[in-house]
Amino acid sequence: MTSLIKAVGLVRFVDRRLLLVRSEDQHAFYLPGGSIEPGESEPEALHREVAEELGVELREPRFFARYRNDAVGRGDGVEVDLACYTGVFDGEPVASAEIAELGWFTRAEYAEHRVTAPAILDLYADLDPAW
Repeated sequence: MTSLIKAVGLVRFVDRRLLLVRSEDQHAFYLPGGSIEPGESEPEALHREVAEELGVELREPRFFARYRNDAVGRGDGVEVDLACYTGVFDGEPVASAEIAELGWFTRAEYAEHRVTAPAILDLYADLDPAW
């Protein structure tokens, strides 16, 4: 039986580099964002998660794409339905809350990590198809 996690993520792709974060309990880097709480819309969850994880306010969120893949680090049979949005910040993002690391990665740099998230690999393919 498959379990599904509904989540949102922020896509900030600048100079062929994607902003990614890693939480303390994960090995893979992923988009800033997270699970949608009961009663929240996708944009509401995105605003909350960006403020919690990056310490900035998000402006002008726009839907970009949706990916459904295996959820890394969540066990067998767990998938993520990841709604991706673009947007701009009101300041400089910093690792906050449960975020251990924040970085800007090219597709090649991300692919070199020992643990990668399938949804992020699919996103890179859409963002940087010439690679």
